[in-house]
Amino acid sequence: MQKRKILFLVIFTALGLIAFRFSVSKIVGSSGQSFTLFEFLGPIGGMFLGPVLGAASAFFVRALNIIILHQPLEFLTVIRFLPVMLAAVYFGSKQKKAAIIFPICIILFLLNPIGRQAWMYSLIWIIPFFATFGKKRLILNSLGATFCAHAVGSVIFLYSFGLTPAIWTSLIPVVFIERGVFTLGIWTSCLILNTVLDFLTNFKAINFLKPLVNKNYLVSARFFKQFA
Repeated sequence: MQKRKILFLVIFTALGLIAFRFSVSKIVGSSGQSFTLFEFLGPIGGMFLGPVLGAASAFFVRALNIIILHQPLEFLTVIRFLPVMLAAVYFGSKQKKAAIIFPICIILFLLNPIGRQAWMYSLIWIIPFFATFGKKRLILNSLGATFCAHAVGSVIFLYSFGLTPAIWTSLIPVVFIERGVFTLGIWTSCLILNTVLDFLTNFKAINFLKPLVNKNYLVSARFFKQFA
């Protein structure tokens, strides 16, 4: 298990630093900030390392990227640590503990004067709230994780930058497309990385020739039965 965790940290760090180089979409209302492929990787540490260490791994890679690129510690750069860290906590947490994040974010959003005028936006988070109760399935856990990051990030952005109610409302269809892509990205990344880690930690020359349904591979029938 320790070997697996070390391998994960090495691969996760390397892939994470590469993922930051690829922009996926711009963040509305920000200057020069965008979502990157790290949105696909950031939360999955929770499954491999547990909630706390998973959040720490996401923090480490994001911080390392800032240091390497000599990025200025602007306010928006700093506050973007929290959403992905909490997404990792969500990804590795049990159902009841993970579900609480969405009602909290809805309440905080509606307590804001601007948020109350764009109340429809906060209703988006009812979907991942109910998905949390099926989070043993990897696809629903991935959906909940990316919406966890979205909910936390939206609340922080609301209180920090405001934006108009019209902008928040106009973003609703964008959110569904964006988070749908991120859900599939997290799901795919987790499957691939689990498979690679299983191969590396159980590698024997003969195993390479065995079918993928072999118990040594996380793409086995048992894995899909539990998570898919």
